[in-house]
Amino acid sequence: MTKKTPPAPRKPNTDRRAKPRSEASGHHKGKPSNSARSTERLKPRTEKAAPSTEPMRIAKAMARAGLCSRREAERFIEAGRVTVNGKLIDSPALNVTGKDRILIDGAPLPEAEPIRLWRYNKPKGLVTTARDEKGRDTIFDKLPEDIPRTISIGRLDINTEGLLLLTNDGELARHIELPQTGWLRRYKVRANGSITQDKLDSLKKGVTIDGVKFGPVEATLIKQQGANCWFTIGLREGKNREIKRIAEHLGLNVNRLIRLSFGPFILGSLNDGEIEEVKSHILADQLGPKLAEKFNIKPSTAQAQSKAPASKTRKTRSTKSAHHSEQSSAPRKGQRPGSRISQKQSPKRSERPKRKPGR
Repeated sequence: MTKKTPPAPRKPNTDRRAKPRSEASGHHKGKPSNSARSTERLKPRTEKAAPSTEPMRIAKAMARAGLCSRREAERFIEAGRVTVNGKLIDSPALNVTGKDRILIDGAPLPEAEPIRLWRYNKPKGLVTTARDEKGRDTIFDKLPEDIPRTISIGRLDINTEGLLLLTNDGELARHIELPQTGWLRRYKVRANGSITQDKLDSLKKGVTIDGVKFGPVEATLIKQQGANCWFTIGLREGKNREIKRIAEHLGLNVNRLIRLSFGPFILGSLNDGEIEEVKSHILADQLGPKLAEKFNIKPSTAQAQSKAPASKTRKTRSTKSAHHSEQSSAPRKGQRPGSRISQKQSPKRSERPKRKPGR
């Protein structure tokens, strides 16, 4: 028998190896490393951004990339940390497009990832800031490692707990936190002292305290418990220490403050320090068609068809903000209100196909 000659060993294909490594770095779920922001990713980033020719301010472009907020971007520019097409800029009054090469501290501007939103139950004792001058723990120090860089939508005081919305898009954060958006922020308050519903109703038309005018406030008394009273309060402005100043105006001293909801999103059953992502189709529904198109929030076809109430969460918990809109839909024929029909549910007896007679 003739011996078969072994095949020659294949030479490694360097191009095939480099491509998956570049793609994997672009879809990394955790915080991007320094290598992920190196110049080798500049070409893919430019190719993706090339179709976008709509000009926008440099600070807005940096915020949309999730790198920082608009104000932080302006500080970066003033500190001489930003270059555009090889030129150092010293003013945020500059329009850029996806074709421009933007570097921050010598590293390319990160790609603008799809906009995401999270619900976070902020524990008491954490500061809502990226860095604290006094060295206190921040909410970002306690987030899971696989959560990308996020921006808080508004702030909560160090002693305030409850719902805090986080996003990876600075422009979306700026839009939601503006009073013009009109989203109601509801809190549960425990205060030392006694109060009546009539006094709380006096806040419906607004109140002026020390020359500062506060808008209409919705307040409802829950109960009087010993030396403390519990009540809920809803406002749309969110001025600094607004609730505590209004309580002091009524002769109360707030000793516990919990945010229950922010617009259509509620705290629900999230535990202290737990974070839960809101599905894209839910976010698009709450923003409306125009804003969803503006922020390029396009849910997948599967999400749009399923309309599942559960959001992408750490512990597969359902998103409470989606329940109201999804459970309000009319039940199918033969279905009890609030129940769900699974794909494996057996049909009615009258709808079952007749069996063929046995042999």
